[in-house]
Amino acid sequence: MRMRRKKNLGPRMEACAAWQIKDPKALRGNWRSLMPGAKELRLELGCGKGRFTCQTAAANPEILFVAVERVPDAMVMAMEKARNMGLTNVFYVDADAALLPEFFAPEEVDLIYINFCDPWPPKRHAKRRLTHRNFLKLYREVLKERGQIHFKTDNAPLFEFSILEFPEAGYDLEEVTRDLHANGVCGIMTDYEEKFHNLGTRINRCVGIKGELPPQPEGEEEPKEPAEA
Repeated sequence: MRMRRKKNLGPRMEACAAWQIKDPKALRGNWRSLMPGAKELRLELGCGKGRFTCQTAAANPEILFVAVERVPDAMVMAMEKARNMGLTNVFYVDADAALLPEFFAPEEVDLIYINFCDPWPPKRHAKRRLTHRNFLKLYREVLKERGQIHFKTDNAPLFEFSILEFPEAGYDLEEVTRDLHANGVCGIMTDYEEKFHNLGTRINRCVGIKGELPPQPEGEEEPKEPAEA
C-alpha cells in the first residue's frame, strides 16, 4: 500500500534536519565522526515510521544507528520520532539499499537489520527482494568479518526463499525461527510486526553471519522458489 502524501512534508523534513544525512557519500569511512566512541555502527534498511529504529537506539545509547529509507513520507515520521525522543545516536538517509557501498567503506558496518521488507512475490521480481543473493553479496562489501544481518518477516514464502539465499551468499545461519513470539513477545517490534502478531500471524526471524563466500559458478542459476505449503 502506497503511503499517503504527508502535508507540509518540506517544512517537517527541515525541522528534523539534524537527524538527516543529506550527503552520505561524504561520510564514507568516517561515520563514527557523528558519534565518537560509538561501539558499533548498525544499519536498518527500510525503517518505515521508525518505531524499531528509535526504540532500539534508545535501548543502546552507545551504538550509532543509521536508517536507510526510500519513502520520504515515512522517513519524516521516523525523524520526528527520533527528535521527540531526544535521540542523538540515530540518523536517517533517503536512499536505495543498492547504493550502500557508495555510502559505507568496506567492513565499516557491524550489523544490518532488515525488517518486513517487500516480499515481491512474483518470481520475475525475485532480484528486487532485499534478501536475494545479489543484495546479500552487496551487503558483504560494507559488513565487517562475522558481521550480522538480522532478518524478520511475516511472509513465509519470502522467509523460506531467504534462508536458502543466505548460505549461497556466504552467510552462516543462526537463530532460525518460524514463530519468534511463540512464548511471548521477543525483542522490539515494528508497528507492522505488532499489528500482524496481534492478528495471530507468525513472525519468522533469522540471523545471517558473514562467513566465507562459497565458490561462485559461472552463469549462476536463478534461485528456485520454495514450494508453497
